[in-house]
Parts: sequence; C-alpha cells; structure tokens
Amino acid sequence: MAAARGEFSSRFGFLMAASGSAVGLGNIWGFPTNAASNGGAAFLFIYLFLAFTLAYPALMAELIIGRHTRSNAVGALRKLAPTPRVAKLGSVVGFAGILTVTLILSFYSIVSGWMLAWLLNSLASIFGLDAVSSWLTTDAESRNAIFSVVFMALTVIVIRAGVRDGIEKWASRLMPALIVILVLLIGYVLTLEGAMDGLRAYLVPDFSIAMQPGLIISALGQAFFSLSLGVGTMLIYGSYLSSKENLPVVGSLVALLDTGIAFLAGLLILPAMYVALANGVEIFSADGALVAGPGLIVAVLPALFDTMGSAGVFVALAFFVLMTIASLTSSISMLEVPVAYVVETYDAERGKATLMLGAGIALICLLIVYNFSTLFDLVVTITTEYSQPLLGLFFTVFVGWVWKRNGVLEELKKGYAGAEHSLFWKIWPLYIRFVCPIAIAAVYIQLVFF
Repeated sequence: MAAARGEFSSRFGFLMAASGSAVGLGNIWGFPTNAASNGGAAFLFIYLFLAFTLAYPALMAELIIGRHTRSNAVGALRKLAPTPRVAKLGSVVGFAGILTVTLILSFYSIVSGWMLAWLLNSLASIFGLDAVSSWLTTDAESRNAIFSVVFMALTVIVIRAGVRDGIEKWASRLMPALIVILVLLIGYVLTLEGAMDGLRAYLVPDFSIAMQPGLIISALGQAFFSLSLGVGTMLIYGSYLSSKENLPVVGSLVALLDTGIAFLAGLLILPAMYVALANGVEIFSADGALVAGPGLIVAVLPALFDTMGSAGVFVALAFFVLMTIASLTSSISMLEVPVAYVVETYDAERGKATLMLGAGIALICLLIVYNFSTLFDLVVTITTEYSQPLLGLFFTVFVGWVWKRNGVLEELKKGYAGAEHSLFWKIWPLYIRFVCPIAIAAVYIQLVFF
C-alpha cells in the first residue's frame, strides 16, 4: 500500500513554495553581479526575455509531468515511458536528479550555515557578546560543521511535517517576510552615498556587448537554473498541485515571482556594493570583476555594515534574516525530492525517512567541511554546471518526444478547458520539442568545451 500523498491547499501556498524554491542564495548574490558585469540593463533585458521564452516552457514541462503522474522524479519518468528501455532511461535520469539535488543540498547547507552564523553574530553584537561574535565570524571547521548540521535540522523539521503543515505553512510565512525585508532594505540602502552609482551599473544598458555569445549563454543559464529546473523540485511540487489549477497561469506566476525577486535583489545588492565602495571597501577582485558569491556576503557586505555606525548592526540583522529565509525556502524543496522518492517507493513513514535522509546529507556536509579545499568547489561544479543542464535537457526530451502530445493536452485541460485553443498550446509544444533542448544543449556545450 502506497503512502498517502500530500497536496497544496491553495494556489497561494503553491506559489509561495515554488517561488521559495526558486529564490535562493544564488539568486540574491549571483544575479545582480552577473548583470552588472555583463552590460547592466542589456543583460537584464536578455535575461527576462529568455526567462519567459525558454525557462518558463521548461518549468511547465516539470509541472505538467508532476501533476499528471502524481509521483516522484523516478516514478514519474517511468510512467511516461512507452517501452521498458525508455523506462530504464527514465529511472537513470530520475536517480541522477535525486543524487544531484542531494549533493547540491550538501554544499548549500554549508553556505546557509554561514548565513545563520552571521545572523546570530548580529544578535551577539547587539547584546555586546564580543567573544561569541568573534567565534561566529571566524571561518573555522568547528563553526562550519555545527551550523551546517543546525541548518539541516531546521530543514528536516519543516519537511517532516508534510506538504500542507510543513512546506506550504512555512513557505506562506517566510516568502512574504522575505519580500517585505527585501523592500525595506532597498529603501534604506538607496538613501546612502554611492547607491546611485550601483543603480547605474545595474540599470543603464551597455548594448555594445548585449549580443555577445558569452553574455547570451550566461543570461540563458541564469534564467533557466534560477527556476530550480532539472533536478525534480518543480516536478515534485507540481505533483502536489490540485487538478483544478490552470497550469499555464500558475507556471507564469512562479516565473514572474522568481524573476521579480531576482530583479529586486539587484536593486539591493548593486547599490549596497557601491555604497561599500564609497566607504572605502574593496568590491572588485584581482581580475577587475565585481566580487560575487560567498565573498560578497561574508566579506564585502559585513564590511559595509561596519561603516554604518549604530544602525549597521540592525541592517546586518535584517540582511542575514533575509538570507536565512532564502536559504531555508530553497533547502526544503531540495530535501523533499529524495524524501518523496523514499516515502513513495518503499512505503516509508515520512518522519523516519526525513530523519534518515537528513542525517545522511548532514554527514556529507561534514565530509565537505573537513575536506573543504578539495571537495567544495568540485561538488559545486559537478552538480550545478554539468549535471543540472544535462538533466534539464532530458526532462524536456521526455515531454517533447516521449510523452504523447494528446496526453499532455488532456492534463492541461483538467484545469483549463480551453487549453487546446489557447496561444500557449499553439506555441509551447514546439518550444519544448525543439527550442528548449537545443538551447539547453548549447549551454551544456558551452560549459564543457569552452
């Protein structure tokens, strides 16, 4: 007897969960600096164009597969397969997705642990606990190990509670809080000296480089992978979506929320970096590029907060609350992928499965922490630059070439009776069959060979 599956109770709950999955640390620190380093508004325009012409169709593929099969990634692709050989391929792709998202969550928990430590550092600073503050901000193996495990424990607590009482409940609380904090921080930072220089770097286009192949590939990768595509997270969330929902509409709303929050992140991060520059903080690396990634979060911005006087510690607290929320809403979607597989395949009790998998991922975190220089960048590169693009390609192939066109249409019509005559149906099948696989393959070839 299969374990009972959960379901989102409302469209709002699904949108908060799905957008929370998409809006993570990479979106907040990666997108703004990527835009500023690649033509400002020119990159932004191309990113938005590709997000809705390529990433959105791929997102729809995962949502449709998920809702139709009501299954985890492995089971879903097997159900679509017309022959045993294709079913085996589906199993391989599904398992690869589970392994990839597990490894992503392993290094993601380490970085998220840093965010949690810096959040607590802000509180320690407010209460004058200098010794505690010093330990929290020291990049030591013991600190990284403790907070990686603590962050995984928070993720496990949410996932153990299930779809409605865990994922939906917390996403519905955390995502509105994230947006409010983000908007308030933007409002404050824009009042500071140097902020307008950051806005110009972000919003003034440099069309002389807008059509360079490298920029287009970079924008396509940002658009496609910022939506958490390729590893089964959106497929799983789609499987918990009511049949009454209009999939093209909810899919477009997820894409709008994700790109909208990414845009807002740029309005915060780039002005903040140039405010830091105006205060004597170095924001460029040795090769002249803007500092991005963890270095931006644990070096540049904390240095900026230190220059703000008494207000700095409260701005830092709000910022690291924002980063911790972004971390958690993404991590819960990642952990749900292997949990759903174990629960549905082995009829396991959800609480035990979550604890077992959470503990296993925590052990991988610790392995990376204590072999950081060897493993961290290696795991990041293999999962996000090589595995994810290839898996995304297979998902589009399954919908565009393996699943019969009439089956896709019947699934769409469950929540959208007029789907057959819609503009979406006239365009999307061709995109998912031809354009998306070619575009994703181009990204993969660029990453592997250039």
